[in-house]
Amino acid sequence: MLRGIRALVANKATKTIFKNLCLPKLMLTRLTFRQLEYCLAAGEFGSIAKAAEHIHISPSSISAAITQVETELSVTLFIRRHAQGLSLTPVGVEVLKQIRLTLDQALSLYDIANNSQHLVRGPLRVGCFTPLAAMIAPELCQGFARAHPGAEVLQIEDHHEGLIERLRNAQIDVAITYDLNVAESDIEFEALASLPPFVIVSESDVLAQNRITSLKALAKRPMILLDLPLSREYFLSLFREAGVSPTIAARSTSPDVLRSLVANGVGYSLANVRPRTNVSLDGKRLVSVNLKGQHRPMKLGLAWLKDQKLRNVVEAFMERCRTCISDGHIPGMSAPGFAGKVADSPSANPNEREISQGR
Repeated sequence: MLRGIRALVANKATKTIFKNLCLPKLMLTRLTFRQLEYCLAAGEFGSIAKAAEHIHISPSSISAAITQVETELSVTLFIRRHAQGLSLTPVGVEVLKQIRLTLDQALSLYDIANNSQHLVRGPLRVGCFTPLAAMIAPELCQGFARAHPGAEVLQIEDHHEGLIERLRNAQIDVAITYDLNVAESDIEFEALASLPPFVIVSESDVLAQNRITSLKALAKRPMILLDLPLSREYFLSLFREAGVSPTIAARSTSPDVLRSLVANGVGYSLANVRPRTNVSLDGKRLVSVNLKGQHRPMKLGLAWLKDQKLRNVVEAFMERCRTCISDGHIPGMSAPGFAGKVADSPSANPNEREISQGR
């Protein structure tokens, strides 16, 4: 953000704004907006390590920023507990509230300057549903940053409910996520692509020789469940709608762990996300199998706070997402119609034999 602020100050359209700001000159030179952002992230995540992981910054950079802010203000913002992470002191709670207000005011400066010149620049905070982040976000976010060098893109991963909460708390500008539980009156959701459910099995599974099965046929087989709150409910609802119950053998909140369990023959799993690779992290091969019948797909799209005035940089990013995401193409994913052992396998034939026996 600091690079953008410096550029903003140098712009004639905003010099007057800065002259009228009642901020001490020392504050603008000793503390940077970046340092304030890092302190805010540490407070929100309650841990330097977690904050660093989510905003893709080294822990040492966040720790140094906290030290600089505490030294400048002559206060202790955090109580550092190695096992439990960080706890805010009473004064830290008040300081972080003010930091949030300060950063929000900085964003408004970008709004004034950018709108007057129709520019796409300034900070952009993109939230992404964790299972999607490794595939979709890099191409979208970094491609946007290359197309708009004045934009400073910050990518934050979280589970679906966490992203919705971050939108409400103005911690992110827009989220790339699913349509699960976004019917709330304060959240706007725009669907861009449908992701129908399918089955993944190990290469040695008997189902790997076929390209279609049913939920009824799967019910008695061991299942590995993606145990994220809304994803879990979605997959279990598919079985309820089919009038059967799955046999859950294992659970994981990590899509990578889930894929490795499946690849090692622990059981099958249901998924919507289709990585371009059919190999788990431990090098074993996976096979995708279509589900017989019509099943409610997940909708991939954009979520943002309703009635919020979107800045130029946010609107430009959303337009890029509309251009890049569709039923026919999703960055980092195979096409939704794909099923079979490898990416060039033919599409499923509905008349093929359905298999239900064990491995």
